[in-house]
Amino acid sequence: MTTTRISGERSVHDELLAVLDEWQVAIVANDADRIGSFMADEWVMVSENGVTTGERFLAFVRSGDLTHSAMQRVGQARIRYHGELVLLTTRATNVAHYQGVRFDADEWTTDVFTRRDGRWLCLLTQITATKLD
Repeated sequence: MTTTRISGERSVHDELLAVLDEWQVAIVANDADRIGSFMADEWVMVSENGVTTGERFLAFVRSGDLTHSAMQRVGQARIRYHGELVLLTTRATNVAHYQGVRFDADEWTTDVFTRRDGRWLCLLTQITATKLD
C-alpha cells in the first residue's frame, strides 16, 4: 500500500482513520451538526433497510429517535485509494437506540471518502451486519 505524507507528519492512512474515529465520537455524542460535518451533502447510507439520505439520518438524530451510546472500530481497517476517492472498510460495533429500543450491532462498514477544501468528507456508507454464530 502506498501512503502519502501530509505536512510531513501523518500519512493519508492515519488521517483517514482519525477522521473516522472523530466521526464515531460525534455519533456517540448524538450531535447532528457535528455528525453532518463529516458527510458530503450527497451522502447516503446503504443498509438492510435500503438507502437513507444524510438529511433523513440527521433528522432522526436531531429528533432524538436515534441515539448511540457506544461505537468503535474493531481490528485493522482496509484503505484503498482510487484517484479522488478512498474506500475505507472496517468492522465496527455499536449500541444504538431507535425510539427507545436498544440495538447492539456488529457490522462491516465501507465508507467512500473524497477530499474537498482540505477536508475528508464521506460520500457513501455501506453497512453489512456480521454473521453471528
